[in-house]
Amino acid sequence: MKHADIERATEEMVLPILEEGGYIYVDTEYVKEGADYYLRVYADKEGGITVDDCEAVSRALEQKLDEKDLIKDAYILEVSSPGLTRQLKKERDFAWGKGKLVYAKLYKAMDGQKEFTGILSDYDEESVTITMEEETVRILRSDISLIRLEIEF
Repeated sequence: MKHADIERATEEMVLPILEEGGYIYVDTEYVKEGADYYLRVYADKEGGITVDDCEAVSRALEQKLDEKDLIKDAYILEVSSPGLTRQLKKERDFAWGKGKLVYAKLYKAMDGQKEFTGILSDYDEESVTITMEEETVRILRSDISLIRLEIEF
């Protein structure tokens, strides 16, 4: 089974668990790091997700994963918070991040600059608009290597 298929199947299994517990689904990734495979589910809730929340979701999901037995390799299941510098990947992430401070890094420089920090003021399927102190830039999403929330100090 391909990694993307495992991620999609896991998302389908975890969504009812998260909805029942009042959590927000963020993302799923199935990756190999060194000799180990990791199945990671990122969830959140208003006010932040706790270790106990992660444990409850992990136990319920583990039961469903064992029943389906869709992953043939040994793997480590992790359920965690997306963190303060949460990446924006999907449409719901951009909707959630609109109006918040973001950091974007580009594959190649745009007007001599590869990194932008500002407020995510708008987005669509093709681009994001970031408002900085003195200017607003529209960046094609295909040119962005990373976009995530930024912490204000």
